Amino acid sequence: MKAFLTIVLFLPAFAAFCAEIAGVVIAVSDGDTVTLLDDQDKVPFRIRLDKIDAPEKKQPFGRQAKQFLSRLILNRHVRVRFQKIDHYGRIVGTVFADGREINLVMVTEGMAWHYAFFDRTPAYSGAEQSARAAKKGLWALPSPVPPREYRLLQKKR
Repeated sequence: MKAFLTIVLFLPAFAAFCAEIAGVVIAVSDGDTVTLLDDQDKVPFRIRLDKIDAPEKKQPFGRQAKQFLSRLILNRHVRVRFQKIDHYGRIVGTVFADGREINLVMVTEGMAWHYAFFDRTPAYSGAEQSARAAKKGLWALPSPVPPREYRLLQKKR
């Protein structure tokens, strides 16, 4: 808990710097949210994968995205680089495992959208374009609805 409070208190002052946390992924909530048990204090942290937006659980391909992410990192040691914490208290970061940037793998394999609404990283937009062209993952669906639009439609109901 001490590590979390230190991160929260000093993060705004050092926004230009990245913080890092490491530990074992103990749960995968969906295709872009996991729980990590940190190495230092053995405290669980919710991690929201930065730069991507995976289908919601009840959305077409939501279950497949969660399963894919689970196969990549569940019960595995990972590092998370981050600069912010979202309004739900989750660390928003980039997950690294086995020498790979997991967030980018999710987009490359068609398991998530590049969250271009918040990010302009060329590698991610290129990965999404390639996955779309190859009809990988969710891009094999006839007309995939971005999770952001899906959430807005659900709020209106």
